[in-house]
Amino acid sequence: MTSPILYFVDDLAEGVSTGLAEGVLANTAEGVPVNTAEGVPAPAVPYHRVDPGAPQITVTDLSVTRGDGIFETAGVLHRDVQALEAHLRRFAASARILDLPAPRLEVWREAILAAVRAYDSDEPGYVKFIMTRGIEGTGVPVGWAYVATAEDFSAERGVGIRVVTLDRGYRHDVAKTSPWLLQGAKTLSYAVNKAVLREAARRGADDVLFVSSDGFALEGPTSTLLARYGDTYATPSTDQGILAGTTQASVFDWLEEQGCATEYRQITAAELPRADALWLLSSSRLAAPVQELDSMPVVVDTEMTARINAALEARVS
Repeated sequence: MTSPILYFVDDLAEGVSTGLAEGVLANTAEGVPVNTAEGVPAPAVPYHRVDPGAPQITVTDLSVTRGDGIFETAGVLHRDVQALEAHLRRFAASARILDLPAPRLEVWREAILAAVRAYDSDEPGYVKFIMTRGIEGTGVPVGWAYVATAEDFSAERGVGIRVVTLDRGYRHDVAKTSPWLLQGAKTLSYAVNKAVLREAARRGADDVLFVSSDGFALEGPTSTLLARYGDTYATPSTDQGILAGTTQASVFDWLEEQGCATEYRQITAAELPRADALWLLSSSRLAAPVQELDSMPVVVDTEMTARINAALEARVS
């Protein structure tokens, strides 16, 4: 297993000075500029590499004390970050929803790609990039990109997963009626998402599909729903307080290239048992077919699952 890589992002947001962006930045793991062979200091870059095994986060950082921040996780295959631009756009959208400073996407892109280059492995991996609100009272965000080896999800992609539906406790229009609940943002506050997975395990299932209190299918705690009805592939519309799925967008692009019909729409929970096939899509696991929903069997489209995953694995940034 390849050792993880950690880069901190210094000049990370608009209108924010970390005190590191005026020539103090490092391009070494130790945070000290390196002299070239000619004895001239190497040019500063807006990120620096640190030891992932050493303490890095202050205990008063709001990500630790309040879960206050945003993140994205992108797959790394063939030494390339998958759907990086889509993840960066969603990262910026989450920052807007949380009233965080706008991330400097050009800096984040450069730091993420540098971290993946340093990972230097053909093993499937992932890169998680995070921006917190920083230490309470400073107004200065903190951010980093972490690259590590991904789990092996071949069994989930091949055999399928058992899924239970759980009530999220909100109406499907919560993002419109109550935007302060931050639905549709990818925040660090993941306690609920982890709790529902424990509940799924208690029910003998592998994963969860959230449904709204008024009966609409939404998303998984870490995934997007894809449903096939006849020749049409559908996913829940994103105006229901759910994340815009980056993997789902790639799947729709590929399906449309194959001449398949796609649609974003409201899907009721009552419709789910009538689907010809169901998948949960995510950046690391890719397309996992649903083999069981609420203890009822679901037909697994093995051929289409393999084709979708082959297309996803072939993506480049």
